[in-house]
Amino acid sequence: MLVTARNDAPMNKQDNDTTHFGYKDVETGEKAGLVRDVFDSVASRYDLMNDLMSGGLHRVWKMATVSEAGIRKGQHVLDLAGGTGDLAIAFAKRVGDSGRVVLADINAAMLEQGRRRIVDAGVGTRVDIAQVDAEDLPFDDDSFDCIAIAFGLRNVTNKDAALRSMYRVLKPGGKAMILEFSKPHRSLQPAYDLYSFKVLPTLGKLVAKDSDSYQYLAESIRVHPDQEALIDMMESAGFDRCRYRNFTGGIVALHIGYKV
Repeated sequence: MLVTARNDAPMNKQDNDTTHFGYKDVETGEKAGLVRDVFDSVASRYDLMNDLMSGGLHRVWKMATVSEAGIRKGQHVLDLAGGTGDLAIAFAKRVGDSGRVVLADINAAMLEQGRRRIVDAGVGTRVDIAQVDAEDLPFDDDSFDCIAIAFGLRNVTNKDAALRSMYRVLKPGGKAMILEFSKPHRSLQPAYDLYSFKVLPTLGKLVAKDSDSYQYLAESIRVHPDQEALIDMMESAGFDRCRYRNFTGGIVALHIGYKV
């Protein structure tokens, strides 16, 4: 298993700009470190919290993403911001011994959890692990048949740069898949707000001993581009035939685009 070490510090960022960290405005150069602190704090209980927060639905959303990817034996797949490795493990079972999967994340603590799960799943020989910045991927042009990023894009400081970087390393004809929280149907919004800002931080406090990180996660969802806005961003980055599929009333959406 190859581990590519990279600095967690943000790259190619302008210090005089500001960006969102949840509902707060922070210096652009500070966000990556703040996000890293969040995931350092929650890494050991990340999977348990995902099950509790979503009632297990995150597994359904991820498996729908894997099914939609249509991965075949021998293909090369990048699981970007892949954290604890759910998608990487599923993809590794599909690429076979002739394919490769790269589990990539900027956060070392999350990757360590992913490494353990990959070994336990018995697919370690098919998966490389890389600590990378999504905005500046250290892979050759046209390297991957498929790139998936699940619940990670909203934490990236410069999402446009990340999308352009994903497009560059994708092979012509390759598919990018972005699974992310999005804008739910209007009828769901009151209950969703109550859950996000009352129940979620309480769960974080009781289970992960960290309510602030889960308050940030709830806020980060609200400032993330909605379904149509993300389509526009993908098209601006060069992706073709962009579309999305809503899950659970739009609480989560899977965006798909292709490299021409």
